[in-house]
Amino acid sequence: MDERQALAAFAALGQEHRLRVVRALVTAGPDGLAAGVLAETVNVAGNNLSFHLKELSHAGLITSRREGKSVIYSAAYGGLSDLVQFLMRDCCQGHPEVCAPAVAALAACDCTTGDTLHA
Repeated sequence: MDERQALAAFAALGQEHRLRVVRALVTAGPDGLAAGVLAETVNVAGNNLSFHLKELSHAGLITSRREGKSVIYSAAYGGLSDLVQFLMRDCCQGHPEVCAPAVAALAACDCTTGDTLHA
């Protein structure tokens, strides 16, 4: 991810409904959520939701697929991971303890399901 892409992602996430959408989709896992369920989950009217979904999709943070008559939205884990890596790329400057909390938080997550792993 380059700086231009990171700025687009942050701009997309810098709006409360869009941030809620991404968090809801991350929580939902790879199966995602149908548009109607997502609208109810984040408490946004369907016509407003489509605008926000378009912005998030253009930023590479969500994906969509058609299943029958429904459109299913999912978090774009690759795009989200790239954004985190962009932020952490130059982390530490010789002080690995600075990044330890972030690394530990990510290590505790089973990103295939979104569940927190317990030792």
